Amino acid sequence: MLLLYNFGIALYRMIIYIASFFNLKAELFLNGRKNIFNVIEKQIDTKQKHVWFHFASLGEFEQGRTVLEELKKNYPQKKIVVTFFSPSGYEIRKNYAIADGVFYLPLDTKSNAKKLIDLIQPEIAIFTKYEFWYHYFQLLQERKIPLLIISGIFRPGQLFFKWYGGFYRSMLNCVTHFFVQNTESVELLQGLNFKNVSLSGDTRFDRVAENVLTVKHLPLIEEFCGKAPVFIAGSTWPQDEQLVTALIAAYPQWKFIIAPHEIGPAHIDQLLKLVPGALRYTQLNTKSPQPDSQVMVIDNIGLLSSIYQYGRVVYIGGGFGVSIHNTLEAAAFGLPVIFGPKYDKFQEAKDLLSLNAAITISSMAELSAAFKKLQKDTNAGPAAKKYVQDKTGATKQVLTYLEQYI
Repeated sequence: MLLLYNFGIALYRMIIYIASFFNLKAELFLNGRKNIFNVIEKQIDTKQKHVWFHFASLGEFEQGRTVLEELKKNYPQKKIVVTFFSPSGYEIRKNYAIADGVFYLPLDTKSNAKKLIDLIQPEIAIFTKYEFWYHYFQLLQERKIPLLIISGIFRPGQLFFKWYGGFYRSMLNCVTHFFVQNTESVELLQGLNFKNVSLSGDTRFDRVAENVLTVKHLPLIEEFCGKAPVFIAGSTWPQDEQLVTALIAAYPQWKFIIAPHEIGPAHIDQLLKLVPGALRYTQLNTKSPQPDSQVMVIDNIGLLSSIYQYGRVVYIGGGFGVSIHNTLEAAAFGLPVIFGPKYDKFQEAKDLLSLNAAITISSMAELSAAFKKLQKDTNAGPAAKKYVQDKTGATKQVLTYLEQYI
């Protein structure tokens, strides 16, 4: 099985290489790993021990960020290294000031694992939610370096829990402690005789709750919204946008803010064709009045979590693709949420639905009905906010555990 795994890693690299000729993310993925060990050696003190945080992408970074920042606040002398698997995480957070180094994770080969761990000398490794890499995990265990999974979530369909999943279960054996989001994950791991499991909840709740308290005001957004009620469509994909833009003409008294997941020029141009006359955020001028418009398109990254403060109802994209994006950032502001049919991987989405703080839709008619319902519902927003507040505390639990090592 290890031979097949190694072949899969090599094949993945070949596919990325071919894709890099016509795909920007693949190009960034490949170029970011060129001479990576020389880059690491120049940027950090390789004679120092580091706390190693690894994140798959930007979402996982935001999820584990509270643990990282609280750890640094409590132990300012500690050196921290952050790695990302995906360009969408690395490219946005590569200048993250709290870390002593931010790098792409080299692909999981035995030699890469040895080189990276030799250079960063982790005293502890903290992986968020998922990402299970055989060679990295085996070497951490071999060197007796504690490995934590925080905000972990497990499902019965994963390979760990199949009769033929022994190879993948061997990676779980390398984990010192699991901090998981729900009781199902606890039960699945205990079913494999893992006792090193804590039901901590999700550190994202701490992050989004903190964001509400420290949110930055956005004067251009405030000016656009005025006193109108605002519908926010966050992290949208084309199929989401087809549905959302069909609402605009029917609700002239509402303002609409659309923040697409992909902000490349081609996609922004496609979106603007759907809504002629929409404002582009990056083309607004603070010195001149905004032209009157019902719609604003957010064509840069990093604003969405602050934009939610201006909303009344929120639509979260992704539910017609792989899966929905982050619902908690909106819920933390007390906003009812609408999303597409693919949400089963996210416990918080299921919870919000059970609390009547969210509605899932699969058609234009259902979106229209959900929007009408939530305009009148005075309980959905407060229920969403209370849900977030009640679920905070995972960060403190993880940090308390870390004290024995840090």
